Amino acid sequence: MSLQLVQANFKAKDDVALGGFWAAALGWDVSSEGPGVTNLQPAGFTWPDPNGFYLDFVAVPDPETVTYRVHLDLATTSQAHQAELVARLTELGATPADVGQGDVPWEVLADPEGNLFCVLEPRELYRDTGQIAAVVVDCADPRAMARFWGEATSWTVHEVDDEHARLRSAGGVGPFLEFLRIPPGGTPVANRVHLDLIPDPIETQKAEVARLRTLGAASADVGQGEVPWQVLADPEGNQFCVLGRA
Repeated sequence: MSLQLVQANFKAKDDVALGGFWAAALGWDVSSEGPGVTNLQPAGFTWPDPNGFYLDFVAVPDPETVTYRVHLDLATTSQAHQAELVARLTELGATPADVGQGDVPWEVLADPEGNLFCVLEPRELYRDTGQIAAVVVDCADPRAMARFWGEATSWTVHEVDDEHARLRSAGGVGPFLEFLRIPPGGTPVANRVHLDLIPDPIETQKAEVARLRTLGAASADVGQGEVPWQVLADPEGNQFCVLGRA
């Protein structure tokens, strides 16, 4: 029995348009499980391959009322590749963003709906992650987040200190999950981007949810109604979903 981190889920005004931007940005395949949902997967992967990582875009009435505590870091292989990628993303509709980063070697951009992301300078650490180097979560206590998410997913903790924590799947595939300390930002609210986990086997959803509660997760109501997935929040209030059989 285990939980696998399988995707990042974006709330979107227009799931088709936003999904199209990211599909073009990453060179990924596009599908849809139903109206208002656009699914992206790397070429050659079929959901829910544990070696893959996926993106979902779900249309919601007002995504602008939420916060930006989760973002993607994109990997590059050279300075020329970084410059080319930034130029191509700009042509696709991305815009430069200033989050107070100052003079840094990475580029901060926003997608067409304002979701922040970074195009990193080449780093040896991310040479085998694929296009997405890391999913980065802002938090108050990286050590606590590493403990919770490491036990929740059985991912390996590669680095942890008071400012930053880094985890990756035990198989060493796909993006890293990273936690970055920022000053407290008030009462947690619904995130614009959240993580989805899938139990293996899928029938263990109820048991896995119970296990997560013992680790410090709590139930979360984001207006989901009667759905096959369970919405929880980690100890800092970041919502995530434990998927079930539809």
